[in-house]
Amino acid sequence: MRGRCVAGASVVGVAAATYIFVARPWQLRWGARTQECDASLPGDDLIMSPDLTATRAITVRASADQVWPWIAQLGQGRGGFYSYDFLENLAGCDIHSADRIVPGWQDIKIGDVIKLAPAVGLDVAVLEPGRSLVLRGGIPIGNTAPPYDFTWAWVLREEPHGTSRLLVRERYAYTRTWARFLVEPVEAVSFVMSQKMLRGIRDRAERTRRGPRSWSPL
Repeated sequence: MRGRCVAGASVVGVAAATYIFVARPWQLRWGARTQECDASLPGDDLIMSPDLTATRAITVRASADQVWPWIAQLGQGRGGFYSYDFLENLAGCDIHSADRIVPGWQDIKIGDVIKLAPAVGLDVAVLEPGRSLVLRGGIPIGNTAPPYDFTWAWVLREEPHGTSRLLVRERYAYTRTWARFLVEPVEAVSFVMSQKMLRGIRDRAERTRRGPRSWSPL
């Protein structure tokens, strides 16, 4: 019996070490180049000494101007988040990701609230139309204020041959000592949703660039 306990503990230890030293660094930098992870991005000055940073990126075969409208309409009750809607809706978020650009959702400004769910939102803290959008805030726990400060940035950079890079950066600064025990598992889920979101934005922008007549599922 004791041997089984020791073996089980060893398996758990190996799994934990694998996540900490292999999986975690990979998912926090998914798709991003080293220089992109190291670069200063819009909104970084809002949290000068983050406790956790994730920078993820994807190449889009469309110009930044063609990608931007999909970012401008992010949000619950707007264009959604182009990720796994069914998972978000299991949590009551009421997300319905759009497959078209809606002119009425393009006008955003500093101070607007972009909703994550009907009763939860983040403030637009930094905005450079066509290039960057940064949200700031946190999700309360019941009547308790969020135990962290948080920024969520989307940044577009032009690349050669009519392509662009879309970077998404999350930064957390813990305001409670126990916040890391909440944020770490949340960040693992965020990775799953973020890589789907990046692919969702890429696919929509590239499909729009090609136009409906030239699009083919193959």
